[in-house]
Amino acid sequence: MLIDSHCHLDFPDLAAEADAVVARARAAGVGRMVTISTRVHRFAEVLAIAERFPDVFCSVGTHCHHAAEEEDVTTDDLVRLARHPKVVAIGEAGLDYHYDFSPRDVQEASFRRHIAAARITGLPLVIHAREADEDTARILEEEMGQGPFPALLHCFTGSAELARRTVALGHYVSFSGVLTFKKTEELRKIAAELPAERILIETDAPYLAPGRWRGKRNEPAYIVETARVLAEVRGLSPAAVADLTTENFFQLFKKVPRDLQVPELRVPA
Repeated sequence: MLIDSHCHLDFPDLAAEADAVVARARAAGVGRMVTISTRVHRFAEVLAIAERFPDVFCSVGTHCHHAAEEEDVTTDDLVRLARHPKVVAIGEAGLDYHYDFSPRDVQEASFRRHIAAARITGLPLVIHAREADEDTARILEEEMGQGPFPALLHCFTGSAELARRTVALGHYVSFSGVLTFKKTEELRKIAAELPAERILIETDAPYLAPGRWRGKRNEPAYIVETARVLAEVRGLSPAAVADLTTENFFQLFKKVPRDLQVPELRVPA
């Protein structure tokens, strides 16, 4: 079984054909999907997708792009919404210095509120970090000093130093289709050297389609290509990578059940 630890099934181009997307994922061997919240004010849309499919779960949180729009969202709000049985993570939240759609101090304040929610709930914080390696590591280290919390750096494209500091805190690193791109040799080197027990995979669908699908809309079924490349760089079989990343997922996303009854999904031809 493979698991897509990070996708956006509520985004319009996937939500419009959600039944077919989920059916294709199941056919490809994807046993669980986590659809990720980017706006708490639109959380109901994310939750509706998760409630519709027994093998789809969700997070609750505010993406750093939208931090300035949702300064009213409190840690208590996140904790309250996270009580729903389908909510298995906090976020995504973090820092994005590439676009700077929200002021950096606002991004940091939101990031810390999400960390507090992860600490209180015990649910993993899904972290977005782009061109903000030093501040991301600093904040994580400072906050761990205030009390532990589980976390995952999603769609990792950062430095080996950020990966090292993240893993040293006991956190996880997730690789997306970017791992398969021709010019990401350094990223593949990081993926080859990280401790096996700290690695997950994801699609970040509908973005960043891997391998032969590059340039097209991404979807959870395509995670098989990222898993194949990860197997190559680590010298493992695809089956071993599937087992490894699935076990790591369940170790981190403890609220997701290991056993599920998934009824057949009938998709109109």
